[in-house]
Amino acid sequence: MPQAQSDTKATLSFSDGSPSVELPIYKGSLGPDVIDIRKLYAGTGKFSYDPGFMSTASCDSTITYIDGDKGELLYRGYPIEQLAVNCDFMDTSHLLLKGDLPSAAEKKEFVGLVKKHTMLHEQMQFFFRGFRRDAHPMSVLVGTVGALASFYHDALDISDAHHRELSAIRLIAKMPTLVAMSYKYSVGHPFVYPRNDLSYTANFMHMMFSTPSEEYRINDVLVRALDRILILHADHEQNASTSTVRLAGSSGANPFGCIAAGIACLWGPAHGGANEAALNMLKEIGSIERIPEFIKKAKDKDSGFRLMGFGHRVYKNFDPRAKLMRETCYEVLNELGLHDDPLFKLAMELERIALEDDYFVSRKLYPNVDFYSGIVQSALGIPVQLFTGIFAMARTIGWVAQWNEMISDPDQKIGRPRQLFVGETHRDVQIKR
Repeated sequence: MPQAQSDTKATLSFSDGSPSVELPIYKGSLGPDVIDIRKLYAGTGKFSYDPGFMSTASCDSTITYIDGDKGELLYRGYPIEQLAVNCDFMDTSHLLLKGDLPSAAEKKEFVGLVKKHTMLHEQMQFFFRGFRRDAHPMSVLVGTVGALASFYHDALDISDAHHRELSAIRLIAKMPTLVAMSYKYSVGHPFVYPRNDLSYTANFMHMMFSTPSEEYRINDVLVRALDRILILHADHEQNASTSTVRLAGSSGANPFGCIAAGIACLWGPAHGGANEAALNMLKEIGSIERIPEFIKKAKDKDSGFRLMGFGHRVYKNFDPRAKLMRETCYEVLNELGLHDDPLFKLAMELERIALEDDYFVSRKLYPNVDFYSGIVQSALGIPVQLFTGIFAMARTIGWVAQWNEMISDPDQKIGRPRQLFVGETHRDVQIKR
């Protein structure tokens, strides 16, 4: 339930003579108050109308808070800036799933539990062979993550807290293995098994880039860069994919099916595919000389062209994740000596121009996290079509934390949005021969 009911109430009055109705107002610990409209239909015979749910709170949550105007992102109350600098992804995962940052002993136990479940059932290999080699990794992940329920059905009782925790750990642990396998399959390489002597992120890079003929040399700078990407993308409040996971979970569906639904939603270019779209845009621009041409197109509302990786639906200030990702971007480029790479020089020049152009500055169209994360992932050797898979790997912890919170909520009900029907009214069938 919301934290506290306000002393004031919202009074909804009608100009058609219908009686007015009082609606409770709830106060959260942060953010806008909410008007409880659950009894609106019973009291008035009317529904509210909110396409995109931009003005509707679908749940109460203790996990993530965003203030788009301030450019603030908190995980369980901790600023993302502090977590990205002082914690690794396993710290962050423990925080999101269990509510607090772990002590040294708690972290050792948590990491050990995750490592215990990094392997996949060997029969899962046959699922990959059923896909075309050129299948998009997100298509592969939707199928294989959903298929996990066929192999790990010993913990699918969602009313059992232990089952929920075990399924959550399995998803966190196995997602890097699945993402790496989807990449290896696409390039015709043999699958590489997990190494539990490595950290979560280093193990993923090992599975991605090792081959039987050549061991991958772990580079701490690059591992830290990818780990930061995972932290920054771990959760983001009630976004489209998280809402999809919650909606699927509200029916009582198993957690693997719910996360597969979230992956399908994340695949969209307006959501998880934004960093892929941003890098593809850079390739379309092609050279620094062509930047003015594309800047002009971006300012022309009739051109249909958008600068991908700039602006954000929620943040009306600088995306706090973008500042951190920008630092990481320069660290990686410096480590790999890529400052003279044409694509990265193009990206940095586009960033400079956009940050100085009044059109973009006045509209607060700052570079967002997708702009920089695409550059970093490309520098790490991750192919563009796998960018959203990396996003899914990061967001899995947020999804399972949100799913677990929803299942544990005694007020949880199956999701059932309403509609404003504008189709044909009653018609009688008259068949003309």
